[in-house]
Formats: sequence, C-alpha cells, structure tokens
Amino acid sequence: MKSSDAVKKLSALAQETRLSVFRLLVRQGPGGLPAGEIAGRLKTHPATMSHHLALLERAGLVRATRVQRNIFYAADYGGMRGLLGYLARDCCRGLPEFTGPIAGRAAGPANSKDTKMETAI
Repeated sequence: MKSSDAVKKLSALAQETRLSVFRLLVRQGPGGLPAGEIAGRLKTHPATMSHHLALLERAGLVRATRVQRNIFYAADYGGMRGLLGYLARDCCRGLPEFTGPIAGRAAGPANSKDTKMETAI
C-alpha cells in the first residue's frame, strides 16, 4: 500500500460518524446493511449518511452493492487488512509477539484464518 492510500483511509476514519459507520459495518459482517438502516441506527439524516458512505467507499473501506431499490454497504475487509498491515509492517522490527497476526494477514491473500478475523472484529 502506498502512503497516500493509507492517508486516504485514515482521513476517512478521522471523523466520528464515519468511524461509527465503519465499526457498525465491521460488526454487521459481510452482508452489510442498507443505507437507510445505517442512518437510522446512527440517528443521522439520510443525505448526510450518503455523503459519509461515499467517502468511505472512495477510501476503499466500504463496498456498496445494489439489491433492487436498496444499496447495501459492507466493510471492505481487504481494505481494512491492507491498512492494518501497512501500519504494523515496520512495528517493533517485525517481531510477531508485538504485531501478532495482523501484519502477516494483511500482507497476504485472504484465507480461512482471515475469515475468522473478520467475524471477530
């Protein structure tokens, strides 16, 4: 990941509503939620929520899927793993006792262990 991509992702998360949206979607799992339900759960006006969701999508932290008239948003776990890996890559001389599985999982392709991490977050 380039540092400019990391800055884009971190900037998207550096706002209270967007951070709350991202955390909600991570907890919700791969199926995600419709935009209206996200706005309702976070007590945010739908137009404002659309702005936040679009910013998170452009940053590569959320993905959108249209189902009939609804747009469902879900956390982009690959984007999240990439950011975590970028942040942990140079930590503590790469010693696994400090970085744990984050850097290794983020750097490689998704596997069955990654799925467990996704549901645990």
